[in-house]
Amino acid sequence: MAEAKNYEITVSVQTNYLADQSDARAGRFVFAYSITIQNTGTVAAQLISRHWIISDGQGEIQEVRGLGVVGHQPLLSPGQSFEYSSGCVLATPVGTMKGSYQLTAEDGTQFEAPVAEFMLSMPRTLH
Repeated sequence: MAEAKNYEITVSVQTNYLADQSDARAGRFVFAYSITIQNTGTVAAQLISRHWIISDGQGEIQEVRGLGVVGHQPLLSPGQSFEYSSGCVLATPVGTMKGSYQLTAEDGTQFEAPVAEFMLSMPRTLH
């Protein structure tokens, strides 16, 4: 009997506030984030595209869709991971990001890997 196929991607995120690129008086708050995408399933899969929903502290929402991540569409075998860094600019010192990656498994199955909401916050703004 064939083993059940498991399409599973685990995403972890680390964020940083970039004080040297930010200007609070001008309403420019720059954040970097590093993301690790790990294939925790049993089938190799290629990351095809991404979808982000970025919200600032005033409820302004930016939606970002695009192919791949930082110019790559990595193919991840089971157990493999891909790490990249990117960033965003907000008009407020606190915001959130959430989204998903769209992947295609080597057997042609398309699936999504959700990215849970995470905080972007300037140090000493959240208590």
